[in-house]
Amino acid sequence: MNLYTRTGDKGQTSLIGGRVDKDDIRVEAYGTLDELNAIVGHAMTLLTEEKYTDIFKELEKIQHELFDCGGDLASVLSADKRQDKTGPDMIVFLENRIDEYVKEAPPLERFILPGGAQAAAVIHLARTVARRAERRIVTLQKHSEINEHVLKYINRLSDYFFSAARVINFRAGAKDVEYERSAIVFKGKNKNQ
Repeated sequence: MNLYTRTGDKGQTSLIGGRVDKDDIRVEAYGTLDELNAIVGHAMTLLTEEKYTDIFKELEKIQHELFDCGGDLASVLSADKRQDKTGPDMIVFLENRIDEYVKEAPPLERFILPGGAQAAAVIHLARTVARRAERRIVTLQKHSEINEHVLKYINRLSDYFFSAARVINFRAGAKDVEYERSAIVFKGKNKNQ
């Protein structure tokens, strides 16, 4: 098998059901998911201790789901002809994990800065790229019909990354760094309040 095909040498790429320029918003959207997937893979290399086994397994699941989301976005077929893979069960899973991590992490009152343990910092990076992917998907859906679950999943995924980063810091014994000029913005939303 050749890794190169030369079919993209003039600035176009193949989709499921067509071809577009490589800077098309659809390619930007699923390309950003590919970037996000690589960051998740990097984070996994930092989570080898037993205390992170659950997060590691979840990130591995998320990598497959990001591929599913990318595949859904790479299709220009009509909804009745597409075979979407991203569904509501994936979103519910993330919500359940977020709820558990919010209970595990210390109460949060102020905005925090990305950082702490190295793995948490990388997960915060994943969170910001997930937000960028979300913006690209919003732009795409203004111009094209897409699987609506992809946007919901990516929206929830950035929240998952935030909560997972906080739990990684907590388990590592690293404190979240509060934004020093932040007012109390999360009062009443924590388990201990």
